[in-house]
Amino acid sequence: MIGEYNTQREAIILKEYGRNVQKLVNYIRTIPEKEKRTKMATTLIELIKQLAPVVKEAHENPQRMWDDLYIIADFNLDIDNPFTTPDRTILFKKPNKMEYPQSDVRFKHYGKNIERLVIEAIKKEDPQEREEATIYLGKLMKTFYSNWNKETLDDSVIVKDIALLSKGKLTLSLDKVREDNLFEKLYREKKKLRPEGNPRDNRNRGGNRPFNKNRHQHRRRDQ
Repeated sequence: MIGEYNTQREAIILKEYGRNVQKLVNYIRTIPEKEKRTKMATTLIELIKQLAPVVKEAHENPQRMWDDLYIIADFNLDIDNPFTTPDRTILFKKPNKMEYPQSDVRFKHYGKNIERLVIEAIKKEDPQEREEATIYLGKLMKTFYSNWNKETLDDSVIVKDIALLSKGKLTLSLDKVREDNLFEKLYREKKKLRPEGNPRDNRNRGGNRPFNKNRHQHRRRDQ
């Protein structure tokens, strides 16, 4: 007996279910009685739950398997579906194309969020709060630029860019910025906030044990 090659067989519509499930669906379509077709389809669904690993999420979305039966049957399946019978045009409808936000960023190395923060800083009425917000902006801009270009940006450029982004509403004295190092990078500030602790508190913790001269002398004598 000559074997049947896969190239001579009917193409598998949904490969995750396999050829045997497709053959059973085709057989169900040939059954004259609708009630019996429905009963056989229900039995096939239960069989798929046990045998097909692809439908592990069937308990969360059981309608998917019934929709897949219609797809395998090329939507030519007349049974009492416990769910809404799928429509070919809806089921295979392509999702709408996602549009990327088209917004011009004046300084891409700072990012769009910096421009949003500039707007928020301008809203602050208290002069001190506005100055603190402007200084924080400078810190962010210096950090973002370094991440983008792997080099340090001069404070004069940042002061100028802040004035441009805010249309002159946010200003800082360059001399003060340099003198007080106001635009120090954020990660250095975070490092300063770490508690240094008292070395004496660590004398019983692994790495910082005090050197015991007598203990080492005793060890040498034992040797």
